[in-house]
Amino acid sequence: MEENEKKKAKTSLSRRGFLKGAGLTTAGTVMVNSGLLAFDGKFGPPKGESYGPDAVRVSMKVNGIIRDIICEPRTTLASALRDHMGLTGTKVVCDRGSCSACTVYLDGKPVNSCMTMAMDVGDQEVTTIEGISKNGELHPVQEAFIEHDASQCGYCTPGMIMSCVHLVENKKNPTLEDVKHATRGNLCRCGTYPHVFKATLDAAKKMK
Repeated sequence: MEENEKKKAKTSLSRRGFLKGAGLTTAGTVMVNSGLLAFDGKFGPPKGESYGPDAVRVSMKVNGIIRDIICEPRTTLASALRDHMGLTGTKVVCDRGSCSACTVYLDGKPVNSCMTMAMDVGDQEVTTIEGISKNGELHPVQEAFIEHDASQCGYCTPGMIMSCVHLVENKKNPTLEDVKHATRGNLCRCGTYPHVFKATLDAAKKMK
């Protein structure tokens, strides 16, 4: 009797065994049909030039001047500007593209420099908060921020100004809604948004 039960246990298929076998069979079928076999020769190593881990030379045009630095390939544009060029006007707050305090221009378009790799800048021109004043004079938006007390702790101010300058230089008669839309990605923990809005609208009027 015991011998028969042992033989039965060996030959019978358990529920776990069945599911395991069925799963492997399904996975194998999908891989074969889709051409995603692990040993398929056409899926080789990624192509293209690789860099690192050693530091490399990076050249970029910043505020009208060609700058050459030596940095690791993982260096962000924000770090390159602050730590390698001494342009500390660009602030790093969240360091993950959520607050826009690090906003700079790449060929005139606002970007989060903490989410941009220094090596990816290439031939694009970088403009920072230090580069928007002309001939030693503050930009009208900067002046308006001072007049309307549009900054408190100051961490968000450079990025906020960059967003507002981009607006007034690309739209002659911005509305309140335009200013709100332009600064929608700029986080101000002090809550000075009303002053920022007033300053920007005032600067736009003076620039007419």
